[in-house]
Amino acid sequence: MPDTDQPPYMQVAERIRRRILDGQLKEGAKLPPQRELAQQEGVAVATLGRSLDHLQVEGYIVTSRRGTFVANAPSVAPSSYDRITRVLRTGSVLGEGETMLVTAAELVAPPQYVAEIFDLDEGDQVVRRQWHTGKGSKRLMLAVTWYPARFAALVPELLSTAPGKGTGLLPRIQEAAGRRVTAGRDDVHSRDADEREASFLGVRVGSPILAGAHRLWDDQGVIEYGEWCLPYRLTVGYEYSFEAVQDGA
Repeated sequence: MPDTDQPPYMQVAERIRRRILDGQLKEGAKLPPQRELAQQEGVAVATLGRSLDHLQVEGYIVTSRRGTFVANAPSVAPSSYDRITRVLRTGSVLGEGETMLVTAAELVAPPQYVAEIFDLDEGDQVVRRQWHTGKGSKRLMLAVTWYPARFAALVPELLSTAPGKGTGLLPRIQEAAGRRVTAGRDDVHSRDADEREASFLGVRVGSPILAGAHRLWDDQGVIEYGEWCLPYRLTVGYEYSFEAVQDGA
């Protein structure tokens, strides 16, 4: 959820950003005049102006003498946090116009590092799902997500590669397993694409990519672990607050 301790202009920017990422504001759509939009958001025109400046720097919107528009094919990509909160809000991990292809969904013996993440015993299995997303002819992301094997009995879609079966798994897992994600962590780094990644992302082997991993957990342990990579030329943004740190928490 957005941090309500953020300055008002950041809160407004976050709300508009969510509407863009969720497809409520489509590419090329014209935003209302600033005075009207400020009234809708319940802030001063000057505050809204700061919000729009922030979104323009991030690449979500463009301005001209004709007005303010949602950027066409923006060069920004949703972060792990964006996708996770989107699926919890809307039931789908995909943004407007995005498509997903699941290329593998199976029970496997995990690599040692994955077994340690889930605190598994020798011989235990995990669910491994490999999938990629795109928008038109543009490849957006290649991902692999891992889950405890017992979740497959509760949510059979975890082992399905059928179209439309994999876009809203996290809410179903939470409901079926009686679990609730309470915290997460992202780790991101840049490196060169290997042959598999280059093939799925439509880039040359050795091209620079942004790669990352996330894990989501509650007090019972890790619920989801994911690894993903994005082609170059895409920007991922994060927002955060220092309130808890400065308050001595």
